[in-house]
Amino acid sequence: MTDAQETAAHLRTTTGGGPPDEEVSSDGLPIPLLEPREGIPPVVADAEALAEVVAAFAAGTGPVAVDAERASGYRYGQRAYLVQLRREGAGSALIDPVGCPDLSALGEALSDAEWILHAATQDLPCLREIGMAPTTLFDTELAGRLAGFPRVGLGAMVESVLGYQLEKGHSAVDWSTRPLPEPWLRYAALDVELLVDLRDALEKELDRQGKLEWARQEFDAIASAPPAPPRKDPWRRTSGMHKVRRRRQMAVVRELWEARDRIAQRRDVSPGKVLGDAAIVEAALAVPANVHALSALPGYGQRMGRRQLDQWMAAVDRAKALPESELPQPGAAPSGPPPPRSWADKDPAAAARLSAARAAVSELAEGLNLPQENLITPDTVRRLCWEPPRPADAGSVAEALSGYGARPWQVEQVTPALVTALRSAAS
Repeated sequence: MTDAQETAAHLRTTTGGGPPDEEVSSDGLPIPLLEPREGIPPVVADAEALAEVVAAFAAGTGPVAVDAERASGYRYGQRAYLVQLRREGAGSALIDPVGCPDLSALGEALSDAEWILHAATQDLPCLREIGMAPTTLFDTELAGRLAGFPRVGLGAMVESVLGYQLEKGHSAVDWSTRPLPEPWLRYAALDVELLVDLRDALEKELDRQGKLEWARQEFDAIASAPPAPPRKDPWRRTSGMHKVRRRRQMAVVRELWEARDRIAQRRDVSPGKVLGDAAIVEAALAVPANVHALSALPGYGQRMGRRQLDQWMAAVDRAKALPESELPQPGAAPSGPPPPRSWADKDPAAAARLSAARAAVSELAEGLNLPQENLITPDTVRRLCWEPPRPADAGSVAEALSGYGARPWQVEQVTPALVTALRSAAS
């Protein structure tokens, strides 16, 4: 039995997880499909119904399970199209942010409660847009990582820890669809059905492993993190951009990307549905002379009308007409150390430090039964090894790690191993 299987068995035994008189998957017997305890709640889509939900959840007790569904790949941006909640004393609620775009009253009513989310960093940005932000949270996905589970998707966690099977198949649907089909609503309601139970079980397991304080520090860091700033030059992230070498070609990518973004925003559709990244790169590499040449490129074929071809050709022409002084410069060098593959040539001593540090972190993470990236981020290790403090003693290394954003528990765990690695590489 693996560590994760032992953990799951321990959790089910100590927390009462799993249905009565029902074996779990490791024995080859069917795992029961979870059903909403109170049925599928009605979708809240107007101010009167929302006020009732706010009052009910304000009167509820204990933590609140929260989830959000987006329409990634279908709509422009990452806005929420459904918000699901569950709390003791209030039951479950499904809220339509299209009909109720301001949920700040609900967020305020829940400001003193602990929010339980799965993969919190995915949902928090769209929740903040509609007025909901936690002051304290518990992330069941991150808790699973720290506890050593190899599969930390919500379905896998509910199955292995609590012995229930969630409905599958609707995670990537177009949640902007109205009205939402009943099977989708059932799926959405089940996403918060057992989050409180899962949170309680994982808290006990983290406490048993001596990792509960680690998790609390991680959760506090997520809750207190400011919103990410807008990306600079987002067009540079076009898939396949590494093929584009010349500045004029970069200008074509920029003009096409910005034209596509304006159209996608106006039509409220995913930019990829307007024009694919591959088509943008093809046009940049070819810099076509006219519409006929553009139409011969992959991504601009027979299905594209003349009006569409004209608008893309106009973007290409704008790039071709730019003076040299207005062409984009090659991407600015990222802050911090260069890519590790170049270290052996640029700084062999740094390469030796990095090799020793990576090995030390890997061994330590394996012993602690958690992913290396959760023990300490690879970027932090690279920065430390590229410009190590001098002397590289426990105090200076700990200070450097804290300066790079490592949490206290991470500093405590990795500092001795990294000091040893830096010293061994130096000698």
